[in-house]
Formats: sequence, structure tokens, C-alpha cells
Amino acid sequence: MPPHTDADVSVRCVDLSIARGRRGPRVVDGVSFTLERGGALAVMGPAGSGKSSLAAVLAGADTDARIVGGSAFVEGIPARARGRRRRVLTYVTGWLGQGVGADLPARLTVSDIIAEPITSRDRRVNRRALAIRVAELLDELQLPLGAAAKYPYELSAGMRQRVALARALVLEPRLLVGDDPLANLDPEVRVTVRDALQRRRSETGMSLLLVTNEEDVVRHFAAAVLVLRDGHTVGSGRSLDDMLWTPDEDARIAP
Repeated sequence: MPPHTDADVSVRCVDLSIARGRRGPRVVDGVSFTLERGGALAVMGPAGSGKSSLAAVLAGADTDARIVGGSAFVEGIPARARGRRRRVLTYVTGWLGQGVGADLPARLTVSDIIAEPITSRDRRVNRRALAIRVAELLDELQLPLGAAAKYPYELSAGMRQRVALARALVLEPRLLVGDDPLANLDPEVRVTVRDALQRRRSETGMSLLLVTNEEDVVRHFAAAVLVLRDGHTVGSGRSLDDMLWTPDEDARIAP
């Protein structure tokens, strides 16, 4: 197999360590992996294993977690980047945090929430074109067009989750980082969301890094797997059926 080049790689982590706060404990310690462009990686593990901290740092999200060792590059941009390069990182990366649907801005309409990643960067945006883009996302995620004028409190938990996903996709990111992205979704809606993400992989080469312990989600995306426990890698493989485990790890992570 030929070596990876920058054009082939969406995320590359080498001996990455992450801590909470300025002097907090390490929540991720010495993790290494490569996510190919257009590929999918599922980060699995029990609560407190460091999955969410890893995802947030790679997405450039506002968090008290910070890199304290090793390196991480996301779409060629150092995850430690600040200033303009960090803004570019958040532009090319869609971020769907854990429980984000419950934390949507209460004073904004659904349309404004979805459009916010664009309007916060360009106040002179073409409003008609933006409204069409929002409507397309609502339709794709099976949300009624009338939801655009509603406020989050008027929507169900599943609808709010899809609004949050639409916001994460509105900039057509090269990489989507999702922490339990299918939470609060009914079975038929889960199919719609999974198909939407898979379609982007096929049509635009978007990569997926998903925090999930759901085996059906991992298999649907034919995702490679990284299993964490107490911040350390204890298992990895190109699929759930191709796992390599550390010598002291004797059980799979239950969904």
C-alpha cells in the first residue's frame, strides 16, 4: 500500500495527548491514527474514556480540553492552530457536539440557527441564496419547511438534533465530527440522516469522525474503529471484524 500523502489524509494524530484545563489530568494519552479523506472512523469506548474530548479538540470546538503532547492535523491544519488558521479549521470542519440539539440558541429561529455559520462570517451574504440553502437542508433531513420560522422550544428533541446537524453541514465541510450524532432520532429518521451523510461521502468526499458505541452505525458507514479506555487506545481496526486489541484488553465495548 502506498504511503499517505497530505491529499489522501483528512485527520492525522501522532502520539496525541489532551488534558483538561491548564493543570488538569490527561484525558487522552498517546493516541495515534490516520483518517483517510472520504473515509469514516468510529471512536468507541466507555464513558470517561476521552472520546468526546478527542472529538472536540479535532473539531476546533470551544472547550477546556487542550493538546499537551504529540500532534494532530485536520485537513492539513494543526489542531493547535490559533487566529486565522483556527478559523479556517472550523470552516472546513462541521462539529456536532454531544447533546447539542438541547442547547440551540433559544432566541433564534431555526433558519437563523442553521445559517449562523455563514452569517457570522459574512454580513453581506445573499439572503435569497441563503434561504434556498436552508430550505434544501431542511428538506434533506426531513424537516418541514415551516420549521424555518419556528424556535427550538417548539420542536421535538429529534427535530432539534436535525437542526443542529443542518447547521454543521451548511458550510459543506470536508470533515464532519459528530459526537453521538444519531441521538434522539426515530428509526426512520436515522435512516434519512445516515443516507444524507453517506451521500456527502460519495459526492463530495466528506470524511466522518463519529463518536458512537452503536455497532449498526459503524457497519453502515463501513467505518474503521478506534477504541479508547481511560484515554488510551485499547483496540483498533479497519472494521469491527478486523480488530486488534492490547494484551490486557479482553472484551469489546458494549453498545
